[in-house]
Amino acid sequence: MRPLTGEPLALDLANTTWLLEGVWVDAFDDPDGVASWLAEHALPTGPAGPTGPDARASLIEARDAVRAALQGDEGPLNDVLGHGARRPLLRDGEPVEELVIDAPGREAAWIAAADLVRLYAERPERIRECANPECVLWFYDVTKNGQRRWCSMEVCGNRAKAARFQQRHRT
Repeated sequence: MRPLTGEPLALDLANTTWLLEGVWVDAFDDPDGVASWLAEHALPTGPAGPTGPDARASLIEARDAVRAALQGDEGPLNDVLGHGARRPLLRDGEPVEELVIDAPGREAAWIAAADLVRLYAERPERIRECANPECVLWFYDVTKNGQRRWCSMEVCGNRAKAARFQQRHRT
């Protein structure tokens, strides 16, 4: 079962792979994984549907690009973003934005990649990797004091506390 992070879209996409007892798990390997993820975020599925190869491949490309950008390599993210743009328009006197994508099935991936840019524009210092060295998940710190360290206090935070407790009581 995929950890429910409740994170912004880009980080939730990055968190669709995780370590479970030392084994990599990929939510998109499950036949319904892509469809579930798209539905969970109310994202478009593309002309071939959520289980089409285009949707899965573009989401994996975007996920890898988001993870690379989080590690400091922006090139792959910019490549994903190069497949689309937002076009401002007026419709009936109201401003709207239209998403223009150059290939079918890339819309959801582009939206998720663009969300990482939004996070960097707002509060880049709040984008963090879990402090648990055995965890690969990312989170956006929305705490008032900005001191959050764990992807999940219930999982990684408690493990760290238990490990410190055991270390203190071994001697």
